[in-house]
Amino acid sequence: MAAAARVMGAAGALYHANTLTSSFLLKPFSITHKAIRLNRNLNAAPRRLFACRALYKPEVQIKEEGQPETLDYRVFLVDQYGKKVSPWHDVPLHLGDGVFNFIVEIPKESSAKMEVATDEPHTPIKQDTKKGKLRYYPYNINWNYGLLPQTWEDPSLANPEVEGAFGDNDPVDVVEIGERTGNIGEILKVKPLAALAMIDEGELDWKIVAISLDDPKASLLNDIDDVEKHFPGTLTAIRDWFRDYKIPDGKPPNKFGLGNKAANKDYALKVITETNESWVKLVKRSIPAGELSLA
Repeated sequence: MAAAARVMGAAGALYHANTLTSSFLLKPFSITHKAIRLNRNLNAAPRRLFACRALYKPEVQIKEEGQPETLDYRVFLVDQYGKKVSPWHDVPLHLGDGVFNFIVEIPKESSAKMEVATDEPHTPIKQDTKKGKLRYYPYNINWNYGLLPQTWEDPSLANPEVEGAFGDNDPVDVVEIGERTGNIGEILKVKPLAALAMIDEGELDWKIVAISLDDPKASLLNDIDDVEKHFPGTLTAIRDWFRDYKIPDGKPPNKFGLGNKAANKDYALKVITETNESWVKLVKRSIPAGELSLA
């Protein structure tokens, strides 16, 4: 599938939420620096999001290959014809009305460091490695963690509001704070509530705080203040978790921009729009992909 065929203007061409509500049926299936400065003027007119046409009314299934916690383990998404599709490139980002698709990489209360393999065909989810060994967090993560499809943190973009940090060359991360534990590869519909600007070894690594629409408290949360009201202490806990998780390995704590505080929903939406625009440039090959897979 040609990457360029995925890209289209949003507006009327974007998927409508009611079209996709019944179409993402996740059925478990097991087989055992040149800097460019960003414009973040929050008063500017909203920019259009871009999506893909690769999946039309898809019945997406989760397909595992290999055994969990091995170097060969992969979690793929496949369509109704059994064809592998990319969770990063082929799943649409925007569902309308401020709702987005979120793909679970790491279920809450687990420690295996799972991530989309951005350099492999179809970008399956695998366990990260270091020096040939599987990676684990030193303790469980307390929320569902994963990515926003069709986003990309461009390593050639310097953010003047976050210490001039460049993107980390990955999709945007999401921390989903709902009560249910997700599954690896599961697609959840979420609404963003806040954003944390983590700086990891000099690279900007956004964390979008969101909640799944199927959570009992979802209707009560619409912005950052609602998180503090209904999930008191959660934003601080997320920041502290990501700040400190490398310390047991002898590394310094991560830093955070934006005054070490979470930004509100509008800022989070701005981040999503900008990183979606970067992804569009990537798949249109307006920006060199390097080792990234666009398949």
